[in-house]
Amino acid sequence: MEISCQGVQSKITAGDTFLLLDCREQHEWEYCRIEGATLIPMSELQRRVTEIESYRMADVIVYCHHGVRSMHVALWLQQQGFSRALSMAGGIEAWSLKIDPNVPRY
Repeated sequence: MEISCQGVQSKITAGDTFLLLDCREQHEWEYCRIEGATLIPMSELQRRVTEIESYRMADVIVYCHHGVRSMHVALWLQQQGFSRALSMAGGIEAWSLKIDPNVPRY
């Protein structure tokens, strides 16, 4: 159900095709983000899920601030048929601490 931020970095480095989905709110996105991610806030996902339809059979990795919202989103996506949806453990906080210290923490 989860993937580590190191696992996500490995997929990026390998050039794997997947959707990196940021489920935080717009103001959080404006403060910091992971390059290449797509923003669809958790509060908007239900009405915007068609925007990611092309990833239904692909890996969808969801992240938030600490990993709580992204776990809820990944579970919801799985229930909608996105069977390969995962939550990035620790969220962007872990990403900043373990992968890219240039990503601001909040």
